[in-house]
Amino acid sequence: MPLCPYLFFDGRCEEAFTRYQQVLGGRITAMLRHAGTPAEAHVPPEWRDKIMHACLELEGGMQLMASDAAPPYFRPPQGFSVQLSVGTVEEAERIFAALAEGGNVTMPLAPTFWATRFGMLTDRFGVPWMLNHGQPG
Repeated sequence: MPLCPYLFFDGRCEEAFTRYQQVLGGRITAMLRHAGTPAEAHVPPEWRDKIMHACLELEGGMQLMASDAAPPYFRPPQGFSVQLSVGTVEEAERIFAALAEGGNVTMPLAPTFWATRFGMLTDRFGVPWMLNHGQPG
C-alpha cells in the first residue's frame, strides 16, 4: 500500500510543483485546473485557473500530489514534514539548498548521530521538509 503525501496550497500549487520538479527531478503527470471540470462551479471565478489536482512522479515510484485550496478552505501546513531520503551527500546538499531558497531553515543540514546528513526547513511555499542521507560510518 503506497503512502503518498498530498499537499494543499493557497494558490501557488503550479509554481510549487514546477519548482519541485526542477529540484527533485521526476515528471509532472497531472496539472488539472478547476476550469472545465465539475469543480469549476465550486470555486470563485478568480480560482478557476488554479490547480484542482497535481501529481509529481519521483524516482522509485514515489508520488507527491497537491492542489490549491480556495479560500476559506486553505490552512497552512502544520504538524508534519515531507521527508526525503537522498542517495548522496552532494544530492542532500543540493536539494536542501534549493528548497531553502526563500524559505526558513529550522535545522541546518549537518551530520547527526543517526545520519550522515540531516536537516529541516520550511520552503517558500510553506511546506515543511526533512532531508536525510545515510548512516554515520
